[in-house]
Amino acid sequence: MKAHKPDILQFIPQRSPFVMVDQLLHTDEHSARSIFQVRPENIFIEDGELAEPALIENIAQTAAARIGYICQQEKRPVPPGYIGAVQNLEIMALPKINDKIETEISIKNQIFDVTIISGTVQCKGIIMARCDMKIFISNHPKNL
Repeated sequence: MKAHKPDILQFIPQRSPFVMVDQLLHTDEHSARSIFQVRPENIFIEDGELAEPALIENIAQTAAARIGYICQQEKRPVPPGYIGAVQNLEIMALPKINDKIETEISIKNQIFDVTIISGTVQCKGIIMARCDMKIFISNHPKNL
């Protein structure tokens, strides 16, 4: 499965200037992988680098794109999700303008409307950030 940038907005609830995923490279029942190019106009640019909150949002949006894609394939409305907690956050480095980051998430556990994921952000084969995240899925689907 692959979705290019013009298609990504149908999978995630975020809109410009808060879109932190360009392309969904892969998704399945237990994981997803996305790509994002750091642009100079990004609202999270500080001193030529993408700031920490954008990396966290990128992980969350990769998870959102996964569920959005699955819901679309099943012809179901996409439910909105919310970050409930971020744990074990490690920021090793920050990507620079024009860098492409690749983010991979994997589902660690899912109980009712709560999904626990682990996410890793890499750039040029170097781990930039990683964390565990608890995401709450709303019972009230968002119509696309």
